[in-house]
Amino acid sequence: MTKTIVALFMTFLLAACTTTGLSPSEGAQQAVSARPAENEVQKTAKIHTELGSLYLLDDRSAIALEEARIALAADSNYAPAYNLLGLTHMVLGETRLAEENFEKALRLAPGDPEINNNFGWFLCQSGREQRSIAHFMAAAKNPLYTAPTKPYTNAGICSVRLKNDKVAEEYLLTALRLSPTNTQALYWLADIAYRKGSYSQAREWAADIEKMVEPTADVIWLVLRIERKLGNREAEARYAVQLRRRFPASPEQSLLMQGQYD
Repeated sequence: MTKTIVALFMTFLLAACTTTGLSPSEGAQQAVSARPAENEVQKTAKIHTELGSLYLLDDRSAIALEEARIALAADSNYAPAYNLLGLTHMVLGETRLAEENFEKALRLAPGDPEINNNFGWFLCQSGREQRSIAHFMAAAKNPLYTAPTKPYTNAGICSVRLKNDKVAEEYLLTALRLSPTNTQALYWLADIAYRKGSYSQAREWAADIEKMVEPTADVIWLVLRIERKLGNREAEARYAVQLRRRFPASPEQSLLMQGQYD
């Protein structure tokens, strides 16, 4: 996964997943971060955790770590602060520390959908894709979670990594039904269609992305290859120019220069 997609996914994760599925009758849990602070101590922890999340999105990991530690100094049982530590250590490539902090967060808030979604993504990124699906599904099926499109998308991506495109497509289509503007789901649906040889369908998915956002290098590269398969040489050349002009140092441009289309 390129740096562009990683950056998008950090936004995807931080903007918002639970342990095994909880129905309303079993006491589904709202994300702790979505609840109002109960006292001054928790308010301090909440403020610093939210600040830390913003710093992490701005690629300022050291400050994000410090904000999480300030939050925990105020309230050592504030699960979202451990979740922030988990995310930050994941970004820094510190796998052991990331896992330890995600697990602490889940011990404190086992039904929190945001934490489970993030831990699921960590598991997927660290080669434990099958285990990640349970966390994504628990988050997605929590009736109190306001953004189930996220864990469904993540489950789809991790299913692609498991080479199970059929299941991946089902997850991604569900994510798209929940949020028709989910460009991540559209991208991976286009990718699956491309690899299946359904080039016209892949082009339709990709076209929807282009209508909504300025395409990234990943999207341009995918569309370029789709047009190549469809025999649309003029469109292929147009996307090649766009990729070269806008992303000259990207891995996709390097692949184009080498003629490595597949």
